[in-house]
Amino acid sequence: MQLRFSILFLSLAISCSSPQTETKEGPKLSGNPIFEGWYADPEGIVFGDEYWIYPTFSAAFEDQLHFDAFSSKDLVTWEKHERILDNSAITWARQAMWAPAAIEKDGKYYLFFAANDPLTPERPGYDPNNDINHFGGIGVAVADLPAGPFKDLLGKPLLSDFHHGAQPIDQFVFKDTDGTHYFFYGGWSHCNIGKLTADFTGFEPWEDGELFHEITPEGYVEGPFMFLRKGTYYLMWSEGGWTNDSYKVAYAMAEKPTGPYRRIGTILEADPEVATGAGHNSVIQKPGTDEWYMVYHRRPIPNEGRDHRVTCIDVMEFNEDGTIKPIKMTFEGVEANPIN
Repeated sequence: MQLRFSILFLSLAISCSSPQTETKEGPKLSGNPIFEGWYADPEGIVFGDEYWIYPTFSAAFEDQLHFDAFSSKDLVTWEKHERILDNSAITWARQAMWAPAAIEKDGKYYLFFAANDPLTPERPGYDPNNDINHFGGIGVAVADLPAGPFKDLLGKPLLSDFHHGAQPIDQFVFKDTDGTHYFFYGGWSHCNIGKLTADFTGFEPWEDGELFHEITPEGYVEGPFMFLRKGTYYLMWSEGGWTNDSYKVAYAMAEKPTGPYRRIGTILEADPEVATGAGHNSVIQKPGTDEWYMVYHRRPIPNEGRDHRVTCIDVMEFNEDGTIKPIKMTFEGVEANPIN
């Protein structure tokens, strides 16, 4: 009797460990948020066989003086790279470094960012005795590796002047198919486009002699981002107020990076079942595929502070006419998807 019971128990144990049983695990998921901590304005990009995200360290302005980065082989497991750049390297940054944007060129890695809070005299809060108000803007740092350490390329802002009413913040660099590096930026509901010089130390003038042209689409507030898919250029941006639940993402389409842009509509916004304040996004494409992801920040429910923002990722899909389907925010995130 004891022998029969032992055999039965052994048989049951073997059957329960079989990969064909219902205990088989499902797909590995990233979860949302994808890493711990308060992080916002995430820029996603692929370097080699790794996904990278460069976010803002979301804190009070006086504490927001460094950048961390995150890398992943599969979109699920993320490695944190601490303090890839801080204000010890950017000596002119005295308040609020934010909205980083990374790109590789000729074996070097460049990190563009906004710093300080440059204002014009007509803006509320302008103080002529406070140089944070009238010195700052967009800087650029360079490194040999995606994880840095980065060092200041110029020792001063790349762009500190105001053009066409745009505050010099929230920059994005887009490399077109002909090798031109277009520079999109702008706060205060104005979006400008320029062309970087080959060494990223300045801007090439347009044919009319201007350094920047305004391309502000309807509804634009801040946070421009561009990508190219099947011959169509997509310009994305954030609308509403970044400190509240009205924040959301809209986009337009064009045949050229310089426009004109045809606004399509909103594709990411608050969901009372998931999160609020979803915005300041970027997009990641898995190389060699038509698989796309939206990377963005959002505010957990309940939200307990202005700077309590987390970085998330969800699948981005397209309709047959090339328009983008509304993004469904999830707690699950996305499945593992290593780069071949």
